Amino acid sequence: MPLDKFQHPTKEIDGKTFRIIEANVSKNRSDFLEQLLKHNRVEIVVETDLPKEGAEQTYTIITPDVTFNPIVKVYNRELRTLDGHRVTPDIWNQLTTKAEPNYWDLGKK
Repeated sequence: MPLDKFQHPTKEIDGKTFRIIEANVSKNRSDFLEQLLKHNRVEIVVETDLPKEGAEQTYTIITPDVTFNPIVKVYNRELRTLDGHRVTPDIWNQLTTKAEPNYWDLGKK
């Protein structure tokens, strides 16, 4: 789920409910989120979406933890990067790799 959309989409698979973290993402985005969330001990499943004719393959990242909310986790500074810095909105959205702690201070970006 992008940080600018406050939705709580879920999906049921074999009678078990999963929270959709992000849907229809590229392989690069999928790999980034998978690595980041596994590092933070969030159990995730990466599903391959049905291929659309003439379109690039997309993926959906889901978790069985239905209480997981990326907006809360990022803005409460609960997630860490692989090198130990707190995940900021810009890092989550892959706008930067620089861990500037003050996401509201645009002058430092």
